[in-house]
Amino acid sequence: MGLTAMLLSACGGEKKEVFDGSVTISGELKQIPEGEVVLSVYEADKITVLDTLEVKGGSFSYDLDIDKPNFYDLDLYGEKTVRLALYQEDVQIKYDFGTEELAVEGSADSRLLFRIDQLTAEYQEEANALNSAFYEAMTEKDQEKVQKIREQAVEMGMYQAERVKGVIAEAEGSFAALAGIGMLDPGKDFNFMDSIVTSLGEQYPDMKLINTWKQELNEMRALSIGQPAPEISLPNPEGEIVNLSDLRGKYVMVDFWAGWCKPCRDENPNVVRLYEKYKDEGFEVFGVSLDRTREMWTNAIEEDGLTWTQVSDLKYFNSTAAATYQINAIPATYMIDPEGNIMAKDLRGKSLERKLAEIFD
Repeated sequence: MGLTAMLLSACGGEKKEVFDGSVTISGELKQIPEGEVVLSVYEADKITVLDTLEVKGGSFSYDLDIDKPNFYDLDLYGEKTVRLALYQEDVQIKYDFGTEELAVEGSADSRLLFRIDQLTAEYQEEANALNSAFYEAMTEKDQEKVQKIREQAVEMGMYQAERVKGVIAEAEGSFAALAGIGMLDPGKDFNFMDSIVTSLGEQYPDMKLINTWKQELNEMRALSIGQPAPEISLPNPEGEIVNLSDLRGKYVMVDFWAGWCKPCRDENPNVVRLYEKYKDEGFEVFGVSLDRTREMWTNAIEEDGLTWTQVSDLKYFNSTAAATYQINAIPATYMIDPEGNIMAKDLRGKSLERKLAEIFD
């Protein structure tokens, strides 16, 4: 049994033998400020206040009528919000406003959510520090440091995803996992996300959030690893229509970029270097620009020395290709195998170099 599984099996959290349609939310608070304890529930795309809880001598106890699993917020005097995942199990909260120490006991679903929130907070703290270092490097125009920080960010994101997946996997069957899969990248973790949602859907067929996830994942399925890459047919700088499928038989990186996108432009020298190294071995790049003007697009192509296929309808994020590939931020890439299937996503920097070496070296 893994550490997370042991934690979730400890401190009670057993489902009531006969569920009476209510759960008890209790708490012990220390060094209490002025204010109120407010309980709210997540409903579709909004949060609705349910009640204000009475606190006596630093303690409270509240019986909540509940007929389905759901997520709740417990606002402690406007200074601390505790997220809860409740269904058939009581939960106990302990919080010290002086030391900011929080403990969540009882409900296994709420304890899983608490662990996910802990991981999120740790990741956010690390990301904020890295972000500060990034802007400092940008100010100093230290491109080597900028690139190194970008690579660190990618590695940190991958590490965070693995931690979240580990916590979710060890707490199999908890609907609180829905909070964790929202932190994952469907481009890299689609199969894991799909398996969790499918399993939870069998347990909780009427839970709206699960059904929403099912719908979203079904829309993403067409772009998951192993699926045929959707066709792109757009004009090149000369106005001639070029098809992505024209490059079938080669390894093709579909590169969504723009002349105005600094991270894209910073990555271009790396792509140029790797393209020159592997183009004679069967590697191609299919650049899809999200520029608004032809001048900005073609100037960037010339300035960065991009010699591979370039297409654009000059419609920014309203591009038909951006819609087809669900692009909402750039740079973004899809690696397509010789059979025309998606084999990897969002490769850049060292990850792109490693993938190409894996294919060709």
